[in-house]
Amino acid sequence: MSTTTLAVLVPLLPFLGAVAGLLLGRTAPGFVRPLAILPTLAAAVLAVTVAVRQGGGQPISTATELTPTGSVPIDLSLSIDGFAALVAVLVGVVATCVQLYSTAYLREDPRYPSYAALVSLFTSAMLLVVYSGDLMVLLVGWEVMGICSYFLVGHYWETEAARSASLKAFLVTKLGDVPFLIGLFALATDAGSFRITEILRTVAAGGLDHPTLVALLLLAGVAGKSAQFPLHTWLPDAMAGPTPVSALIHAATMVAAGVYFIARLLPVFAASAAALVVMAAMAAVTMVGSALAALAQDDIKRVLAYSTIGQLAYMTGALAVGDRGAAVFHLLSHGAFKALLFLGAGVIIHAAGTNSLAAMSRMDGLAKRIPDAFWTMTIALLALAAIPPFAGFFSKEAVLVAAEQTATGHSDLAPGAAGWLVLIAGVLTALLTAAYAARLWLMAFRGRGAAAPDHGKEPLAMTGVLWLLAVPSVAFGLAAGPLADWFDGRALTPTVATSVLGTGAAVIGAMLTYALWQRATARAATAPAAGPARTATAAEQPAAVAATVSAATAAAESAAETPEVAEVTHDHPAVPTGPAADPGRALLGPLHRHAAEGFHLDAVYDRLFVRPVRASARLVTFLDREVVETYVRGAGTGTRLLGGLVRRAQTGNVQSYLSALLAGAVVLAVATAVLANVNAGS
Repeated sequence: MSTTTLAVLVPLLPFLGAVAGLLLGRTAPGFVRPLAILPTLAAAVLAVTVAVRQGGGQPISTATELTPTGSVPIDLSLSIDGFAALVAVLVGVVATCVQLYSTAYLREDPRYPSYAALVSLFTSAMLLVVYSGDLMVLLVGWEVMGICSYFLVGHYWETEAARSASLKAFLVTKLGDVPFLIGLFALATDAGSFRITEILRTVAAGGLDHPTLVALLLLAGVAGKSAQFPLHTWLPDAMAGPTPVSALIHAATMVAAGVYFIARLLPVFAASAAALVVMAAMAAVTMVGSALAALAQDDIKRVLAYSTIGQLAYMTGALAVGDRGAAVFHLLSHGAFKALLFLGAGVIIHAAGTNSLAAMSRMDGLAKRIPDAFWTMTIALLALAAIPPFAGFFSKEAVLVAAEQTATGHSDLAPGAAGWLVLIAGVLTALLTAAYAARLWLMAFRGRGAAAPDHGKEPLAMTGVLWLLAVPSVAFGLAAGPLADWFDGRALTPTVATSVLGTGAAVIGAMLTYALWQRATARAATAPAAGPARTATAAEQPAAVAATVSAATAAAESAAETPEVAEVTHDHPAVPTGPAADPGRALLGPLHRHAAEGFHLDAVYDRLFVRPVRASARLVTFLDREVVETYVRGAGTGTRLLGGLVRRAQTGNVQSYLSALLAGAVVLAVATAVLANVNAGS
């Protein structure tokens, strides 16, 4: 079978599995799990085969005209280079792991058939984006992912949080898609084609009339899809969906699509130095802001969500300095350990009965209850913190090396200002990333208090997937050398300078967090207990301690009441109360309150956009009801009154009709005589 045929089957098999799952979900529930797993697994195997055959050599490209348009044609085309081949492998492997994991995690969910089908459709759409060689076909996959995310994030639609999160994710990403679509049309107009190869050929020949405008329009869509500032606010709220969905969205689909799109069309963005500087500034703000926000979150999934935003900013920063190899390398590395982090978080929630770190910090022995999750989460967090020799170290160093070379003038692919922005923000974010990774590990696995609930060994479908993903989280960084041909042949090895900067910052962040955690633990141990046994008033406690206890308890109780926790936990254990040892509060100080709320960006958007739109809608409603409808009602009323008057004249009496006719004739005769006399006299 030819490589082209295999490549066509890669996105097609999950799509067929999704259709079959939707059709047979109710009538033949026994087929749901095989239809969820087998097509996705087959697609992953075929993606590996395509990658091996492609081998990092010349791109595999084929096309057939899909439909004549009369102007710019739309082609059903494939364009598979080394980047596309490797990203497709990532998508297939992570999607297979998510489907396997979900069979145990959501085994009691009555809507599992539709969930599994949507995950398969989600996977198919992302694979279509990866392999597509035509921007219009790519746009189909791009938009299908948006629809799938709406349904999957809103899986627990009975709750207001899930409904609001799904709608927010859909609307915010669509807000970015409007300029994105305009940019695609502008790009195709200049190139005369939607084919990616033709567009890149046009760019190389200097055929773009407005490169900066086109690049910024496309960047708006990428910011929405890949959750970059200022359109990142939807992603933390999307944690209202099931944890396996979060793993798929964050690791291998949707948010990765924007970064991958820029990597495929990087020459379009590189044609404008201004666009690269804007991209670098966006990445720098996103990196630092998301890392600070992650330090203040209590929900373990929201910590990981902000972590994803920051890691995507690293990739965007690498693209801003013109190195798509480093960006895709970090995308692949991040996909492995972020999927592991989310699926490991699902095991923790499954065992602890809460997704609140404050509650976990008051449980003793949770690590012993779930040893598989403990060890694999430790590996993933070390990779996230970029500690050598884990995968995250090598990929993050590749980004810092690219930024350092641009900043020092050793690379002319991007302006030096972009290099300095990415380098400084990247080093600072390395420190903050290690800090929130250490905080998550300490609060989840080193809690002190009541014994954690023991429900026995977790299902093999969940723990086996964790160990499978732990392998690339450890070893993928070592593949940078052998895989150089897939990354434009450029070396991705770290340098001494960036290694010292990045690793040193990470070690400082982790050590500082550990020291603050020890101090917070000592204070929590001596603080008054928050429970029925404690009868003293809040006035007897120090204000800071009372506020901490109250906020932590409220957050823990809120997290324990989420529908996902209620569904996947065993017996809904009571949430422990009392002060939580949270080093993030000491580390952030007065900034903690603002960081916990995402620096109030939702409130800013509410005042700048939501309220004016709602006020405009109310004004339009008022004008329509009180002005437009008044004229409509007036016209109807006048016609009705006139009809009433005419109806009165219709008596049915022939004599009346003849009398009126005679009177009218007399009036006309008199009027005619008067007018004749007037005319004769004049």
